[in-house]
Amino acid sequence: MIQFDQVTKKYPNGHQALSQVSFAIEPGQIAFLTGNSGAGKSTLLKLIMLLEKPSQGSVIVNKQNVAHIKRRHVPLYRRQIGMVHQNHQLLFDRSVFDNVALPLVVSGYQPKEIGRRVRAALDKVGLLSKEKLNPINLSGGEQQRVGIARAVVNKPSILLADEPTGNLDPDLSADTMDLFMQFSRVGVAVLIASHDLALIERYKHRQLALDKGRLLSGALG
Repeated sequence: MIQFDQVTKKYPNGHQALSQVSFAIEPGQIAFLTGNSGAGKSTLLKLIMLLEKPSQGSVIVNKQNVAHIKRRHVPLYRRQIGMVHQNHQLLFDRSVFDNVALPLVVSGYQPKEIGRRVRAALDKVGLLSKEKLNPINLSGGEQQRVGIARAVVNKPSILLADEPTGNLDPDLSADTMDLFMQFSRVGVAVLIASHDLALIERYKHRQLALDKGRLLSGALG
């Protein structure tokens, strides 16, 4: 679960990226985070990922106040969050399998468990047969699905996506959304930052609309 309570984020240069933002996303919910460039979407995601901390207010993630998490515990905290990027951020000198396995390797899982989890994640996104390929040999949509598999291989309770359909055509965008909905059905909270108004309108999920750091809609609930 994600809860923001009167969250304000002001950077050292004086820029106030968020102003008194409050909302909650429960397990199994999907919400779109919308707003123009500079509205505060990236800052909001960074607060959840603990790349930044709030200046005022509280950010609660799975009953933990992120402001109280010690630096040495940040890697453990982040294991409960999957992150999907627009540009995939894949390593093209490694196989599909190795890209998806990376979070598990970093976390110290044993090879047998890594193999089981990676293949389960690849199967979920329909790429089990391509585990030995280099990502550069995949289509854009397939590369995005590798990124999704990597994001969920740790079985996170929260899935964040930053413009995940920005480089995809409408059919591939729909496929990506279908995957997100599958994860929400098993209790994962999904927050998708997107400019794709057609996609947002098609799915009718809750919207958290930011404008100059303030939440215009989608308050607590």
